[in-house]
Amino acid sequence: MKFEKLYLLLLPFLLFSCSENRIDSGNWRFRYDTANKGVRVEKNTEELFSGLYASYKLDGEEITSKDYGKRTIKITPFRDDFGNGEVMEIKYTDTELPTLVHLFYVYPEKDYFLTEVVLLASSQEISTNYIAPVVVDNMKPVLPAGDNRALFMPFDNDCWIRYQSHPLTFEALRSYEVTAVFNNETRNGWVIGSVEHDLWKTGIDMKKGDRNNPGALVCYGGVADTLTRDSKVHGSLSGKQIKSPKVLVGYFNDWREGLVVYGKANATVTPRREWSKAVPFGWNSWGALQFDLNYRNATEVSNFFKENLQNNHFVNPDNTVVIWLDSGWNAFTEEELRNFADLCRANGQIPGIYWTPFTDWGRNPERAVLDVPEYTYKDVYLYANGQPQELDGAYAVDPTHPAIEQQMKHISGLFRRTGFEYVKMDFMTHGAMEADSWYLPHMQTGMEAYNYGMKLLDNYFHDMYLNLSISPVFPAQYAQSRRIACDAWNKIKDTEYTLNALSYGWWQDNIYTYNDADHIVLREATEGENRARITSGVITGIYIVGDDFSATGKAAEKDRARRFLTNPKVNAVAQGISFMPVEGNGEQSENQFVLVHDDGSATYAIFNYTENELETTVSLERIGLNSNQSYQAEELWSGMQQTVEGSFTVRVPAKDVLLFNLNLY
Repeated sequence: MKFEKLYLLLLPFLLFSCSENRIDSGNWRFRYDTANKGVRVEKNTEELFSGLYASYKLDGEEITSKDYGKRTIKITPFRDDFGNGEVMEIKYTDTELPTLVHLFYVYPEKDYFLTEVVLLASSQEISTNYIAPVVVDNMKPVLPAGDNRALFMPFDNDCWIRYQSHPLTFEALRSYEVTAVFNNETRNGWVIGSVEHDLWKTGIDMKKGDRNNPGALVCYGGVADTLTRDSKVHGSLSGKQIKSPKVLVGYFNDWREGLVVYGKANATVTPRREWSKAVPFGWNSWGALQFDLNYRNATEVSNFFKENLQNNHFVNPDNTVVIWLDSGWNAFTEEELRNFADLCRANGQIPGIYWTPFTDWGRNPERAVLDVPEYTYKDVYLYANGQPQELDGAYAVDPTHPAIEQQMKHISGLFRRTGFEYVKMDFMTHGAMEADSWYLPHMQTGMEAYNYGMKLLDNYFHDMYLNLSISPVFPAQYAQSRRIACDAWNKIKDTEYTLNALSYGWWQDNIYTYNDADHIVLREATEGENRARITSGVITGIYIVGDDFSATGKAAEKDRARRFLTNPKVNAVAQGISFMPVEGNGEQSENQFVLVHDDGSATYAIFNYTENELETTVSLERIGLNSNQSYQAEELWSGMQQTVEGSFTVRVPAKDVLLFNLNLY
């Protein structure tokens, strides 16, 4: 439920409720601490915060809730999509300042609460580009001593950016939309992040504390920097009422479960785009053919899949594969596109295609907009400080401009007319950039304009599967899947890079139906690297390969496909469910991932990214199994089996992987 509706529903209760100024509800205790001028928060009698407060910027000056002369506190029962609870409303007033309303939504049995800030102007409109519902000057020493860490979560997946698990020795750390602060040994930890992504880009800034706990922490709407791909400050919201993003603050026994809960909370606010079919298996042309793609070799690839792979276990549970044309499809005629799609369907396949809706790759301001010749590109650029914005070699275009909507109408019509059902949407971050202005004058922020454009995209492509490639993590409700990292190909470094994102972003299959590990390429790599790269795909989400399987493709690459893409037990692992990391302290990527099944069994993968054999002991308890039970462990690539109990020793060859099914013995 949006705040505005909830606030109106609660208003009568807020006006007439009792004057009690605390919440004692289930796991939670909330008090206003007069000495600290903030909210004291306890969970299960443990103090988490001694003085949590709010802040915002007005005319460039930061103002906090501590600066106000008066406050009133109301406690009211409520119900929303998260459940039943109580809301604490702290209303701060001052004759010289807008009214600040700080709201805490407390659910008795949940491991988190939600909070947000509303600014209310009495007469003239106010304007701000920074508003923080969570400000903590000194984090309490809640985490036990040990291997304590904070996660850097990137805003998007461009430029080969990496997730990072940082020891708490940094001077300052900024994460985007969400972070986790946790002890890797006990797994206790915080998860703090925004669950609304309609207007603001959210930042979480942390400062150095000690080895075991961070110091100050601020979660705020209004971040804009090089890692959000912005060259100017975040846009300002103006009006008589301005609301912050709603933020989840939770303390969990296991930080990994906390991130899953965070993902599900986001999907409560904005449900995932519907999808009733099976996880996509298939092929994408960018893996090898790239701009050599043409009608002839695309049809040859389709036939290769039918004759060599689909009849040998490389199909999804719906018994289909996707044959996906990437960049370069525009060299096809419309007749060739239609004939290709018809061939795919005749071969038991689904035709897929590609588009970049928010870019101009020509970077020619005087050129007529493709398919909308009444406009030139200089009319549709997103300008920052008077200049077109360039990223990845393309200029960003305005998602709110009518020319872009006309392009969506034209392209979706072409794809529908020629029979395409899956579309990879690439370079989406361009549409979320902050700008001097937008075509629609009521747009105020890059995220607001991006949501406008994505809603149009969702409407025009409503009957197609959408896969986002280069894009922000949020908002997530406009596509069924998203590339979990940037481009990855064939080597062990590509596997490690993909698994860096799985290590700390696996939970995103709660906001998208599937995560995407990018095209799996086998050529010019060792057999161990082939096994590792395939495994990285099947434990991440959708299962897309990318070698040249046309008539002129190398026979050795086709032979590898027949050998490595047809293992029935490995392929059965690819259910579209992302595996969870076992640890959270990898310098680059975690190397152990597990999926524990409802029946008490598990599938477990351990990778070796190095040039030397890896020997280690695997604890069943650490990977989530019963250490007192016996399990039949089958390594799926080799077929080797053994009975294990408590722990077992593995030897992973250099640049390779072991993938186990562990079933109760």
